Amino acid sequence: MMNSTMDNLIQLTTTMIPNIVGNIDKVSFSWYDYTLFILMLVLSACIGIYFGCFNNKQASAKEYLMGGKEMTVVPISLSLVASHASGLSLLGVPADVYVYGACIGLQIFVSLIGYIINVYVFLPVFYKLQCISLFEYLEKRFDSRTRSFASFLFTLGMLLYLPIVIYIPALALSAATDVNIHYITPVVCGVCVFYTTIGGLKAVVWTDAIQFAITIASLITVYCLGLNDIGGFSNVWIEAYKGKRLTFPIGLDITERDSILAVVLGSIFSFIQLSAVNQTCVQKFLSVPSFAKAKLTALLFSIGKSLVTFFSTSMGLIMYARYKNCDPYTQGYIKKVDQILPYYVLDVAGSIPGLPGLFIAGVFCAALSTVSANLNCLSGTIYEDFIAKVLPVHTEKTTANILKLIVIITGVVCTILVYVIEKYENVLPIAYAVNGVTGGPAMALFTLGVLFPKVKGRGAFYGSIIGLLVLLIVAFKAQYYKSIHLIVYPTKPLSTEGCYHNSSQEFLDMMTTKSFEFINNTTEAIINTKTVQDKAESNVFWLFRISHYYYTFLGFLCTVIPANIISYFSKEKQLPVDKDNISPLVHFLLTDDEVDLKNVPYYDVKKAMELNVSQEEDLC
Repeated sequence: MMNSTMDNLIQLTTTMIPNIVGNIDKVSFSWYDYTLFILMLVLSACIGIYFGCFNNKQASAKEYLMGGKEMTVVPISLSLVASHASGLSLLGVPADVYVYGACIGLQIFVSLIGYIINVYVFLPVFYKLQCISLFEYLEKRFDSRTRSFASFLFTLGMLLYLPIVIYIPALALSAATDVNIHYITPVVCGVCVFYTTIGGLKAVVWTDAIQFAITIASLITVYCLGLNDIGGFSNVWIEAYKGKRLTFPIGLDITERDSILAVVLGSIFSFIQLSAVNQTCVQKFLSVPSFAKAKLTALLFSIGKSLVTFFSTSMGLIMYARYKNCDPYTQGYIKKVDQILPYYVLDVAGSIPGLPGLFIAGVFCAALSTVSANLNCLSGTIYEDFIAKVLPVHTEKTTANILKLIVIITGVVCTILVYVIEKYENVLPIAYAVNGVTGGPAMALFTLGVLFPKVKGRGAFYGSIIGLLVLLIVAFKAQYYKSIHLIVYPTKPLSTEGCYHNSSQEFLDMMTTKSFEFINNTTEAIINTKTVQDKAESNVFWLFRISHYYYTFLGFLCTVIPANIISYFSKEKQLPVDKDNISPLVHFLLTDDEVDLKNVPYYDVKKAMELNVSQEEDLC
């Protein structure tokens, strides 16, 4: 068997030499590209300066965090899409499709399902309350410790998630310019923190809108160039089918990395967690003047998110169609697979002056949109749920200054954590793990609040702790087993049989001197892969091998079930639940006393704000 394998490898090595038909060169930025990228950063900073220095309405915390509730649907919708179309979507998803197939593209339909759940379950309740901090709802519905724990989950999740968002485009720019990522990250993050700090929500929203326009323009341009290069979408589809990128497993095996069940079920919960019960999104939904406009904003956001997913998935298939016979990652032209799209852009569009720079600028725009939006709302959460409870009452202007200081501190922390994230090979599963660990229990808390009127504060609090502990164990053990290669997910076929080097003699010399080393290493890899798979099947508990798509769903279940059990057996007194705190879908579960409690129509924001004026004076 061993001799047969080595003979085949020797034959493969020999036949590769006369059949060299492809070419990949090292490509990089031109001065046009640098100019466009720098102009994007300067434009973002100028918007922050305008809203921070020339807008006289930025003194109050409410104006800083919610734009004075004067924002319109279009910029808010664009800002929401931009803040979710991060480098993970524009770079991570195409790379994932290139390596593992297009099953992740099913998320196109998930966004619309999430929209329906949001506008009928969560948004009516949150819009009625009109609080700067979404977590005040949990105090109204349960108790203060549940609110504090949810705020902690959100803060922890953002501090772990934002470094990933920053790292992806920095990795792309490093691939395009050969500039060390350690120099790129502080500069770009500094610009983002600057305009977020001095400009507040209005600067974030308008910067997001402009940056999103740049992102979409660059993405569509590269998309069209890619289709033209391959010969149309039909050719892309044919090559993707031949390369098994369109294989969608339909089994019920939850340990399979990419399957229809994993992507659809897991992504529904992930989307709800990232949109319907996320402080960043809800803060923007509340910044429009009516509930009808809030619903329209949510719809446009869902459509935009689906379009971004479509383009990102298609780009992964287009890249495979081009590199099906000469994978640049295997050839060593890129250090990590997440750099495949920037390399592709430089390869295909490098002859068009400025276009690669426009695309990389667009990717950075997407990342900056995500970071700025989350820094803005993270500052409000940290101040209101932690700092305001221990500091004396401040004036509105002092409070706004404290919020700006929090933005600076959290921005610095996220920048430092980028140097930890770069140690990982593939960051997309890490992002899902982070969102699952913190977002699953947090989503469950809000779901318990709006859909389970019989759940008490004690049950919600301890249930969320159980959910967090379970997810921490699962996620950390899974990452550990992956790091020692006891969990290895099979990739789709990648080939280098069509590659050749610029110097044929150099290539022949390399093949002559290293052929047996190549054979020995490859043979050893085949044996080790078999050993690793055997160990994985025998030694790793199935729960640690589940797909990362299930993490949020698992955290949700591990919180909701214990919370209901604890509430049922708890001797804690069940106080009447305010009807305003429960989703209209489950009002029939309330008692007569609870139905008689005040019930302001959720679409009447003016009346709701009048009822909450005392709380708003204390920052909700």
